[in-house]
Amino acid sequence: MKTKLLYHENSFTYECSAKVVGVEGDEIALDATVFYPGGGGQMADHGMISWNNQENQANVIALNKRNDVVWHTLDCPTPTLGTEVVGTIDWDFRYQMMRTHTALHILCGIMWKEFGVQVTGGQMYPDRARMDFSMENLDRARIAYIEQRVNEAIQADYQIRVYTLPREKALAIADLVRTKTNLLPPDSEEIRIVEIVGLDLQADGGTHVNHTKEVGGIKITKIDNKGKFNKRLEIVLTS
Repeated sequence: MKTKLLYHENSFTYECSAKVVGVEGDEIALDATVFYPGGGGQMADHGMISWNNQENQANVIALNKRNDVVWHTLDCPTPTLGTEVVGTIDWDFRYQMMRTHTALHILCGIMWKEFGVQVTGGQMYPDRARMDFSMENLDRARIAYIEQRVNEAIQADYQIRVYTLPREKALAIADLVRTKTNLLPPDSEEIRIVEIVGLDLQADGGTHVNHTKEVGGIKITKIDNKGKFNKRLEIVLTS
């Protein structure tokens, strides 16, 4: 049993039909899903699952990916095995996550190009995001410069491509992994790549927009010192 990950095929897909292939308590597994279960700092999707021509509906209150299967936790009695259902995500929330995730990749790309620093952590929230970098010097002038360069990259409207490569070929790409700790699953035969054409290329499993201009703009709102060689930047989208 393996869930087809429709959010990997097209991040803009917000609804799909699927079949219940597993039931465990208040969780159901589907043969296909548009629901991103969370990971890499990106929050899991919200949404609803309906069945029997929408006579029955349940909110998806949690998601969990276990052994290539995405389990959807529902807030009411689950449909039975074999039931045909329709899954619909909260599109506004998903698109906010897509824009935010792409913004962090742009920030990461700028930080790597300008200063050669690695990422030590990151997290997205509904209204903001933060990313930690292994670096020492981060004064006001440098912050202003980083913000300017990120917004210039956003307005340059770089195309974003998502594709997979065989593991050996992917790992031959210099600087593919930007995190200080390599988080790639050791048993993955293929690596999913997110490329901001002309700016950045990273292994990544999240959802993204198609062009950087969709991000709108960012503002660096907070800088935290998390250690001599660990600095945290908090950003918000400005449009």
